Amino acid sequence: MINSTPNKPSLSALPPLALYIHFPWCEKKCPYCDFNSHQIKEGAGIEGKAGFDEKRYINALITDLETELPNIWGRQVHSIFIGGGTPSLLSPDGMDELLSAIRARVTLEPDAEITMEANPGSVEANKLAGFAKAGINRISLGIQSFQDEKLKALGRIHNGNEAKRAVEIALNHFKSVNLDLMYGLPNQSLEDAKEDIQTALSFKTPHLSFYNLTLEPNTYFANFPPKLPNDDEIDAIFEQNLKLLQNAGYKRYEVSAYAKKDQECKHNLNYWRFGDYIGIGAGAHGKISFPEKITRQVRERHPDTYMRLMETKGNALIESKEIPAKDLPFEFMLNALRLTDGVDTSTFSERTGLPLSTISKGLDESSKKGLLDENPLKLKPTDQGLRYLNNLQGIFLG
Repeated sequence: MINSTPNKPSLSALPPLALYIHFPWCEKKCPYCDFNSHQIKEGAGIEGKAGFDEKRYINALITDLETELPNIWGRQVHSIFIGGGTPSLLSPDGMDELLSAIRARVTLEPDAEITMEANPGSVEANKLAGFAKAGINRISLGIQSFQDEKLKALGRIHNGNEAKRAVEIALNHFKSVNLDLMYGLPNQSLEDAKEDIQTALSFKTPHLSFYNLTLEPNTYFANFPPKLPNDDEIDAIFEQNLKLLQNAGYKRYEVSAYAKKDQECKHNLNYWRFGDYIGIGAGAHGKISFPEKITRQVRERHPDTYMRLMETKGNALIESKEIPAKDLPFEFMLNALRLTDGVDTSTFSERTGLPLSTISKGLDESSKKGLLDENPLKLKPTDQGLRYLNNLQGIFLG
């Protein structure tokens, strides 16, 4: 519910800029995963056992970044996030080559956050030491659960002991470590969920992510759904574990993210505050702002096609478009309302280039429904708004 929208945004300043790099391979496709990931075939690439051509893909990424340089001249990159797939399948030498090439082409802020996702099943001490030496300073481990039965049900390649060992190794090499955990797992009880959270808390990592398992379309679980806890059981698990996290000194700063003081993920905060990001790699998405327009891009999803296009055409875009001004309010609120503290009201105009009056009707309606805080200086969901976030976000759908 928005008011009349100007035809064009007008940005007085460009937002912070980040870089997302997509690594599209994994050792095994998980039955719940709807990300752009492709299971490697043993011996399929020049790297032999790796099952993918690391050198070829890194060259494609570098070329991809170079095509974006004219769009971001003079802008600093404040964070890098290498996601997947399983980026920890890369070699430390490959990671060093990639990050060195990036530093040679863009200006990184001196204290730039550089995150890599890693699978506990592909974590080795020497390898993580190599990643840290290459410049990775934050690691996100896809733990999901510490219980063998639950990991098997999720199709994960690691077991509980390997998960614990991976956390210990990561803490030896990185100051900033995030653990990804899931709840609402097949046949998960309240006690099962409590045990997982308590195990995670025992490591005292500065950041935890806590996601509800959902059955996404076009996944194995969507076609062959496992027995999951019912809604009441899932709510009980969430409330129990939220209390445990808060008592341990973690603040819920986003719908699924918890951090110790000043340990929030800078890269993800940039997404939720409607910042800009270059997206390179197979299937990567990007968002780049200009004074009078905001654009989005999407790359070719399949890694082989992506690499071939980068080599033959120097471009693997399958979509590059300007976001219509009428869609900007919803896109902004879709992200900002995920933050428990919301954003300053002024951020709406700064990031969309539109006057706040554009969403005044939506603000009024959501406040009256008790979904949005009434503080005029903040765009902040209430506890009820976070609980019914889809309803709150939908109010701003034009």
